[in-house]
Amino acid sequence: MSNVPRPPELPALVSHRVPDLGALELLLAVARHGSLGRAAREVGITQPAASSRIRSMERQLGVALVDRSPRGSRLTDAGALVTDWARRVVEAAEAFDAGVQALRGRRDSRLRVAASMTIAEYLLPGWLIALRAGLPDTAVSLQAGNSAAVAGQLLAGDADLGFVEGLAIPDGLDGVVVARDRLAVVTAPSHPWARRRAALDPAELAATPLILRERGSGTRQVLDAALSAYGGLARPLLELASTTAVKAAAVSGAGPAVLSELAITEELASRRLVAVPVAGMPLARDLRAVWPAGHRPTGPARDLLSLTRAEPRA
Repeated sequence: MSNVPRPPELPALVSHRVPDLGALELLLAVARHGSLGRAAREVGITQPAASSRIRSMERQLGVALVDRSPRGSRLTDAGALVTDWARRVVEAAEAFDAGVQALRGRRDSRLRVAASMTIAEYLLPGWLIALRAGLPDTAVSLQAGNSAAVAGQLLAGDADLGFVEGLAIPDGLDGVVVARDRLAVVTAPSHPWARRRAALDPAELAATPLILRERGSGTRQVLDAALSAYGGLARPLLELASTTAVKAAAVSGAGPAVLSELAITEELASRRLVAVPVAGMPLARDLRAVWPAGHRPTGPARDLLSLTRAEPRA
């Protein structure tokens, strides 16, 4: 026989010995009205159902609680004592419920969103306008940064929901794809690449100093991965901390850049920028909503997540 000691048995849960709140509320109603019928009407059940519930409670507790007679229903001495205890239990439950409602109200009164630059500038405004239509009293704050910063804010508890642009879900987070995007190589019309007929070779792109986002951005991660087989990125011509800054530098003619197609629709239409195709390298990426692992969004964060849709871009 094994000498390993057996673990101690767990004590019976208190909830197995205590009537449910509905039964206790019925008993309190009987005490107020002196009538099982009126008590049943107050709690919204039939008189036979009320009688059955009282009998079940008496069996559970092992004592008689109510004396029934043609003149009405009267609490026994034990019933009066149990009713006094029941009143305190019901009052505590009401206080508990009020506290939970207050917590939920405080949670639902604000929403903290962290998003990488492209999503913050070109997708979130529409989602937040739609959210405000349904939750006009919820205060929303938005912190924009690169994908690494968004992950850090979520893990530190400084944001309720995040949006990132990288190759994969950052460590410690769960997420879902909400949109798809492509990156484009762009130049000002005056750049020699804008007049070339053939697609750009990936090796030439890798060897050319580019205007780039900083390390940690989703755009930079995708580009680094795509060009790793061609020797990796050359030293950047400029390294800037926002999509808007990269776009402005490219429009000014400072050099070629790589930007989300979401960010350059107007510039391409007006020919302030020209897209340069790259042979065999589509530079597609997923845009994701993310949250701390194991803690799926609730309240306004859940509502915002429901407004997003994964729509592949043609």
